[in-house]
Amino acid sequence: MRIHGAFRLGLFGGLGVLAAVLIGTALGELSTILTYVGVALFLALGLDPVVAFLEARRVPRPAAVAIVMVAVLAAFVGVVFAIVPTIVSQTTDLVNNLATYLQSLTAQQFVDNLQSLVPKNVFNVQDALNTVIGFLTDPKNIVTIGGGVLAVGVAITNGVTGTIIVLILTLYFMASLKSMKSGLYQLVPKSSRSEFARLADAISASVGRYVIGQVALALLNGVLSFIVLSIVGAQLPAFFAFLAFIGALIPLVGTVGAAAVIVCAQVALLPLSPATWISIAVWYLIYMQVEAYVFSPRVMRQAVKVPGVIVIISALVGGTLLGVLGALIAVPVAAAVLLIVREVVIPRQNER
Repeated sequence: MRIHGAFRLGLFGGLGVLAAVLIGTALGELSTILTYVGVALFLALGLDPVVAFLEARRVPRPAAVAIVMVAVLAAFVGVVFAIVPTIVSQTTDLVNNLATYLQSLTAQQFVDNLQSLVPKNVFNVQDALNTVIGFLTDPKNIVTIGGGVLAVGVAITNGVTGTIIVLILTLYFMASLKSMKSGLYQLVPKSSRSEFARLADAISASVGRYVIGQVALALLNGVLSFIVLSIVGAQLPAFFAFLAFIGALIPLVGTVGAAAVIVCAQVALLPLSPATWISIAVWYLIYMQVEAYVFSPRVMRQAVKVPGVIVIISALVGGTLLGVLGALIAVPVAAAVLLIVREVVIPRQNER
């Protein structure tokens, strides 16, 4: 009987491990879909305060949802049509100016100008140029280069498709958010249902305020970036301002990452104008300090009431565990945990 019991225990243990592996594999395969769902639900919660505002003005919920989604789509399309022609025009001018500049110089003069910026014992421009030319002219690398171009095209297509899917899911979530909440409340025992509903409504409202505040910060970053990049004579100011806006949607790490990409891109595009990209680097260093110590604390204090140190830790942990989605939802999750601790755990401890 002991052997039989041990065998049965081992069999059930093995089946449990196999089930856990299958569930983990399934979640890994569905990671992209889960990311779309998470972002859409996050956006729906963020836009719900606007819908509630319209409902308070006696607008029916379906009409309020339609108005908000039309406004979001109009803003998205407007940004695309405002940014894309400018980017195409600026890129064309950049290519034409670069071609004219290169034609006015001999190849050796161009190399000597680049080498004058860096000591030869630190970085040899001629050797690097010979390496790049050798790589591009090697027949073995044609397939690699073509595959890289194809991968970029696939990534752009996937990004557009993902954006459309997120917008559609956001529309459905916004339309059925009340019924989803009601269904969730029914899963809680009746004795605790009212308290659970109160906490859930407080958390969803906190998420909405956070999303609106973060979008406002990102918009401020994008507008100021466009103004500064245009003033200092940077290349593609509209494109990089849009990149700064997208990056600023991710708290803390997004602004730093976008600033680093913008500065490095300007170094590559304007190797003979160090004053330009140094000015950009100084601007972003100043702006990040102001955002970190002035703007963000006020937004977080008004929206989610989360201390600054917890904002930093939660954003880093969320980004490490779940990538972009983790960085987006980290602060609202931290706010929800703090709310539960403040409203549930501490009162219970005081009653003992």
